[in-house]
Parts: sequence; structure tokens; C-alpha cells
Amino acid sequence: MPTPFYDGAQVEALLDYPGCIAAMRQAMTTLSTSETTQPLRQILPLGEERMFGLMPGTLAVAGWFGAKLVSVFPDARQPGASRHRGVVVLYEAAGGAVSCIADAEAITLIRTACATAAATDALARPDATLLAVFGTGAQAETHIRAISLVRPLETVLLWGRSPERTRARAEALSGQLGVEVVAVTDGREAAQCADIICTVTSSATPVLHGDWVQPGAHVNLVGSSRLGPTEADVALVARSRFLADYRPGVLAQGAELAVAKAAGVVGDSHVVGEIGQVFAGALPGRQSADQVTVYKSLGHVVQDLAAAAYVHARALQQKV
Repeated sequence: MPTPFYDGAQVEALLDYPGCIAAMRQAMTTLSTSETTQPLRQILPLGEERMFGLMPGTLAVAGWFGAKLVSVFPDARQPGASRHRGVVVLYEAAGGAVSCIADAEAITLIRTACATAAATDALARPDATLLAVFGTGAQAETHIRAISLVRPLETVLLWGRSPERTRARAEALSGQLGVEVVAVTDGREAAQCADIICTVTSSATPVLHGDWVQPGAHVNLVGSSRLGPTEADVALVARSRFLADYRPGVLAQGAELAVAKAAGVVGDSHVVGEIGQVFAGALPGRQSADQVTVYKSLGHVVQDLAAAAYVHARALQQKV
């Protein structure tokens, strides 16, 4: 039998958001409670902001291993955005055979937002209803979709560098998602109102500042996945209860933390732990109603493997 390949359309059809959120919660719990050592991602610069990434790893308890191979090139059709072109290769541990190959762009787009939603569910206040999203690309849409499943969102404030694009995007998302999405031109205004904040930009410099964030807010830093680009300033890092998706990865490759460390404001101990530890009940998440919490997402291959395994299982069930 040929190895199944799930293209982008098939991934989007099979990787439903509630199921993916549950899969991300389980994968991150496994990552934080397993004794298996996970290698850090390898990024090969190709010039002109182009890069090739290799993310190998294992989802030990579930019996899977594999890797994501992806190129990230600026997309001329969406200035400032980037696309992940590549594949996730899933192996079964018992015999070492390739179980399936899946489109990496679609996997990354959905699993990133669903991992953020799982973290938001664990860290945001139960009464959070107002979400601010910094960034107008594809991740803005998937994050709104996913977070609306873990909190009863009443309003979403959308900020982007282009007021015209932001207005058009807000109007489109309002129609598609069934939640009021309002374009804002002032990032400070958006942050000061928000219970939950997501940064999903490609900005090289901070778009979110610590003195903008109200007490009790939860922040997801998602857009920067390597050293260099920073979406939040040192003040936000310093004032927050700072949790990682994978602590060794964030210590080595988390840009916002690296800048704060270089400034002498925080040390490695500022990363109090991993979101999987919170899921497992081994580490407190939010400690008070007025505490500012931060979830730093670099993305981890266990998320890709878990998403691909979920897609494969549903395809077999549906005989796709």
C-alpha cells in the first residue's frame, strides 16, 4: 500500500479544532512529563529572510516519531507574511514504518492556534471575553477560531500595521466567524482593553508593550519563532508569569526572553515551567486574578506529530 499523503485541503477537512485542541493538550502534557530528550529545531538560513527548518522528535507515549521539514519564504502576495511549505512525516515506533505524510503549512496553521487555545484555557481568567489580536495574517483567523472554543468571546480587537488591510480583514472575519471583529489603529488601546492578547505578527520589533497590558490579562506570544524578531518588549517579559511550550527551546531560541536576559532584567529562572506541566497539574498556572501571564510559543514537533496522527486516524475512520 502506498504511504498516504494528506494535502492542505484534506488536513483542513480532517483536523477539526475541538479535536486538535485536545490533541495539543495531550501532546504537550506528554512532552513535559516524558523523560525522552527532544532535540532543538535546526534552522538553516538561506538569505533574504528565507530559511529551511528541520524539527525531529518523538511522541513517545503515543508510539510515534518523525519530523517536520519546512521552508519559510516571504510571500510576495502578502507583504510581511511568510508561508510554511513542506511536510510532516509520521513514523510508527513499533516497526519504524512511515505511517503518513501531511502538508506542513495546513498542519502548522491549525495546530499552532489550537495549542494557543489550550494554553489560554489553562491560563486566562475564566471570565475573559475580550480578545486582542496583533497581526492580520492567516494565524489571526485560526487563533480567533480556536480561542472562541475555550472562552465566550464577545469582541475581538484586530490591530495591524496597515489600517486599510486591518479594516478589510476585520470585516471579512466578522462575517466568517460569527463574532464581532473590530479594527483598531492604536495597539495601546487594543491591549488596554483586552483580557486575552495574541501576537501573531512577523514584526522584527515589539508591537506590544508591558505598560499597555492590564492586570489579569493573559498574553500569547506566537509570531516570533527564532532569535531576532521580538513581538513584546522587556517590560512585558519582566512583569509576567512566563511559561514556555518547551523550556529548553525557549531558553535557547525565544527572542523576547533573550532580549530581556541581555538587558539584565531576568534570568533563565524567569521561565517558571512548561504549559504541559500546567496541563498535568504539576505546576500552577495563573496564581491570582490580577497576575499577567505569558505563554511563549515557539512550536514543537510533538504538536505536528500529534496533529498528523489525528488526521491519519480520522482519515482511516472515514476511509478517505
